[in-house]
Amino acid sequence: MAKVNFTAQRVAEYSCPEGTLQSFLWDQKASGLGLRVTRNGARAYIYQGKLDGRTIRLTIGDPKDWPIEKARGEARRLQILIDAGTDPREHAAQQKANREAKRSEAERQTVTFGDAWDAYLAERQPKWSERHYQDHVQHASVGGEPRKRGKGLTVAGPLAQLRPLKLSELTGAAIAGVIEAEAAARPTMTALSFRLYRGFVRWANDTPAYRGVIPDDTYQTRKVRDAVPKVEAKAGDVLQREQLASWLGSVRAIANPVISAYLQALLITGARREEMAALRWDDVDFRWNSLVIRDKVDGTRTIPLTPYLRSLLLNLKRINETPPPRSVKSDEQPKWQPSPWVFWSKTAADGKIAEPRLAHNQALDAAGLPHVSLHGLRRSFGTLAEWVECPVGVVAQIQGHKPSAIAEKHYRRRPLDLLRAWHSKIEAWMLEQAGVEFVPEKKGEAKFFTAA
Repeated sequence: MAKVNFTAQRVAEYSCPEGTLQSFLWDQKASGLGLRVTRNGARAYIYQGKLDGRTIRLTIGDPKDWPIEKARGEARRLQILIDAGTDPREHAAQQKANREAKRSEAERQTVTFGDAWDAYLAERQPKWSERHYQDHVQHASVGGEPRKRGKGLTVAGPLAQLRPLKLSELTGAAIAGVIEAEAAARPTMTALSFRLYRGFVRWANDTPAYRGVIPDDTYQTRKVRDAVPKVEAKAGDVLQREQLASWLGSVRAIANPVISAYLQALLITGARREEMAALRWDDVDFRWNSLVIRDKVDGTRTIPLTPYLRSLLLNLKRINETPPPRSVKSDEQPKWQPSPWVFWSKTAADGKIAEPRLAHNQALDAAGLPHVSLHGLRRSFGTLAEWVECPVGVVAQIQGHKPSAIAEKHYRRRPLDLLRAWHSKIEAWMLEQAGVEFVPEKKGEAKFFTAA
């Protein structure tokens, strides 16, 4: 092929002959440098060479952007690669990959804890219960938002001050400092924050986007372990056998039937307060006497609906499905429909019971009993169940605790009927100790006889 010495005029004047798709003009000073012009007038410097007997053609760029000498320099560079047995295309791809790797690493090093934490929650939320997810949100929240319950603004979580830090700055010393600062005011919450943070770090080390960025000593050093508050089981906060009569009598006297039934349900089932509050009518099976609980650990669990609790829920269902009296014309009356929540509330923003503690505390005062928290009712169920010699595994399965032994984890598959046998026995014993005689009728109604 004929070659010419490229000049600005020759490059500018060269055109594609009529009847051809494209035409080439080759430079005599730089091996492989050519000018390609198409019949549409598109112009570009190209390089053409041979590697292992095969022709390689690469586009260098538009003559408007590439001076002749710069184009010659690029052609010589490409020729040097081919002379060394390197495919320029592979070389360019490798360089691009190297640049992307450096850029990615630079981005990894600048990722903040807040961004990674939010990505962690977004990925893991489908595998968590709602309560477990909200714990993560709360413990890293910056606060300052209106409270859902009560007045005032929310307080920042213990992990909030880590949000602006880069992952590479999460050293053991930094984490120990945060724990020490938070532990004095809220030790229990800080201890939980540390466990949540530890789970996040393990996830980050298994995620390619964050692997290896967080320092190895972030939670394993002795300084960090020593800073984590030692949370012991809360002393007291449990109903004793001899207190059942006073407690049940006072709670059953609460004027609001929803709160009264809710508090009794917490004691009878040992469920977490949020689990019971989230109970919907769709979760209640009156035919097969079962409840589907939104579980903190496994997502859901099915437990028995015991006879006395069944009667309480049937009463709530009757109240819930009774329309209010109409005081105006039907076309002016808002369309009424029953609540989907078992423990509904007309004042709560989400329609379900939100704050039963005031009524419970008043009931405790009226009964002359020491303070017992709502979680203490869950603790009471587990404690009182021992009086009927109920197997520990049965109690744990009803309450939604993880198996604590190999046999429980791998070899126990208790059907609902077996749980019901023990659960009904626990409920009957509680009523007996409280002096309440409960006689369910065939149609699902119930009669109560309170001992004098």
